[in-house]
Amino acid sequence: MRWNNLEKIEKREAFFGNNNSRKNDTMKLYSKFESELVVRPDDIDVNNHVHFSRYLDYVLAARYDQMARCYTMAMEEFVALGYSWVVKECCIEYKRALVMGDTVIVRTWIQELRETEVTVGFEIIKKVTGKLSASGRFEYTMVNANTGRAEKIPQAVVDKYSI
Repeated sequence: MRWNNLEKIEKREAFFGNNNSRKNDTMKLYSKFESELVVRPDDIDVNNHVHFSRYLDYVLAARYDQMARCYTMAMEEFVALGYSWVVKECCIEYKRALVMGDTVIVRTWIQELRETEVTVGFEIIKKVTGKLSASGRFEYTMVNANTGRAEKIPQAVVDKYSI
């Protein structure tokens, strides 16, 4: 029984990108950045809490803000260079409900940069309590905006995002 629980924990950690048992101690650590958002009336569903899809919107809004403010390379710069980011995969675990008027802190960070992809981890925290409302990760692929095909992430981008 204990082995099954341990196996489940390891699978969960690997799935959510929180696997602390990695053998590679030289794994790059990236900065974490925060954006603050307020839950609006149109974010609320029939159950009187934030609709699940809005959590994803919060992360996307935070990344858009942080690309310009923290990494000093706004989405508009990617577009001007002929690049774009597309979501390949998304995973989210909901912990606590958010309601209208709540202020949240959306914390994001790069977990891993690869040739054409980047994994971005996130946490959504209710500001007044400091408690975690949701966490997860996004897998983005850099694409050529003209062809829609995956493109190698330029070294200049890697350098700007490796802070």
